[in-house]
Amino acid sequence: MAQRATDRRLLTSAALGLAPVLVLGAGILGVGAVVAHREISEPVTLSVGSQVTLIGHGFGHGRGMGQYGAYGYAKKGWTADQILNHYYGGTTAGKTDKSVTVALTRNTTANVRADAGMRVGGQTVAPGQAVRLSGTTATITAGCGGAVVRTVTVNPPTIDPINTASNRPANEWLRFCGSNDAYRGSIGLDGGRVVNIVGVDDYTKGVTPKESPARWADSGGAEALKAQAVAARTYALAATAKGKKIDDTMMSQVYGGAGSEDPRTNAAADATAGQIRVVGGQPAFTEFSSSTGGYTAGVNFPAVVDDGDTESPNHNWTATVGSGSIASAFGVGALTGFQVIQANGLGAENGRAIKVRISGSSRTVEATGDEVRSKLQLKSAWFTVQGQAKPQIVAPPAGVGASTATLPGVPSVPGGVLPSLVDAVTGALGGLVSPSTPGAPSAPSTPATPGAPTGSDLSTLISGPISALLKAAIAAIDAKIVEYGGPSGLLGQVLTPVLQLAGGGFLQKFANGNVYFSPQTGAHALGGSALTDYVAKGAEGVLGLPTADAGIPTR
Repeated sequence: MAQRATDRRLLTSAALGLAPVLVLGAGILGVGAVVAHREISEPVTLSVGSQVTLIGHGFGHGRGMGQYGAYGYAKKGWTADQILNHYYGGTTAGKTDKSVTVALTRNTTANVRADAGMRVGGQTVAPGQAVRLSGTTATITAGCGGAVVRTVTVNPPTIDPINTASNRPANEWLRFCGSNDAYRGSIGLDGGRVVNIVGVDDYTKGVTPKESPARWADSGGAEALKAQAVAARTYALAATAKGKKIDDTMMSQVYGGAGSEDPRTNAAADATAGQIRVVGGQPAFTEFSSSTGGYTAGVNFPAVVDDGDTESPNHNWTATVGSGSIASAFGVGALTGFQVIQANGLGAENGRAIKVRISGSSRTVEATGDEVRSKLQLKSAWFTVQGQAKPQIVAPPAGVGASTATLPGVPSVPGGVLPSLVDAVTGALGGLVSPSTPGAPSAPSTPATPGAPTGSDLSTLISGPISALLKAAIAAIDAKIVEYGGPSGLLGQVLTPVLQLAGGGFLQKFANGNVYFSPQTGAHALGGSALTDYVAKGAEGVLGLPTADAGIPTR
């Protein structure tokens, strides 16, 4: 599901903190904030009646585009295309003129009228008359609830507007008798459900204001609304292609028909008419959510830093959860332990929880971060238990990487382009691009060799010549850079590219320490006396790669 949740979603009882298992409080740390980890060997232990404090970020699943992030980027001057390229890495622009079929869950009877008249079963229905569908019979009446004029056999059972083209005037919209709810396109029956068969551009007009506030256009967010229109249009087609039945709820996308439209979001839909995002020649599954918390989840698309998300009221949050609530939710008896044991390592507090261990007097279970989010009614799966040990870091399925507004294929973090990825691209291109220290003059670029790839080819290059293992190392080390405050943070100036070690691991050197990586150990930073001792005792050749951070100063 798209499962986004804009500020209107905040009106639910769980979001307001009314659910009995949660007390919501103010945020503590922002994305990219410096985190001092307590390296302790045992999980947080609990007693009956105690509480667990969770530090979290974001609202929703975090996959694909963050709506508040799109708004934040639009306010910074990004175009809709730049926003879409950023969140939906690996996709390209495409066009469509297809229709979609949307189940209207609030309607149980197909009984409609139109000021301009309609068509049913090849016959014209006069203005003022209404049509009611039952099976394959259409009953034409003298207005809603009026006398029967005639019946018509229809197969499939569909009532069409007088003109089925897109973007028709309001007098041609079909309106339900009773509620007066208005819809563009046709109304029909499908397996007992009342459905709206509508061109995807007209459908997008009924979705966009339900998914992103139209008022954003008044405060610099018009490009975010355009990005939302493209994502919504694409999502509907991709879901349909997967065999999913589209309805008008958040299980698909919230859709209100013509009656929910707003001139500002209509302008966004018209400006992007027919535009979708494509991967492998097919519409991409462009999921989106309210707030990523500062880093997308990276499932169908590479995880990216989301600086725009600082606009979100749910960028940072905390929750205090009672041990009894946790124990009851997971059926473990009296709760004795609650610990995030795997996280994706992207952003503050080790990023999104991937696996959580819940221990009790009767049994111990493991659940995904999303399962914990659902059972405990948390805002997102990006949470950590205050005071717990650092979890194992596991990269997200789609990896890390994305585009910035100016350099396609290269991810950004607060403060600039991730230096290790720039190094990797630099090496692969023979010096085509040059990394630079934030605030320092850039070194001149090496002239491009004739026939060598240009900047627009970088995303293709990264998925080609650079090995999957090196990409994993780059992603993990970049996450570590973000964890310690970005390129201008505690690790200090980057000194070397990512280097492969003889034992199969990787190393990158910084002014204040080294970061080591292997798939078995993950990425860990050593600095100060910890690094000195490690090197003096034979480093990776004798001790193996580090399994925990040590020696990096904290602020």
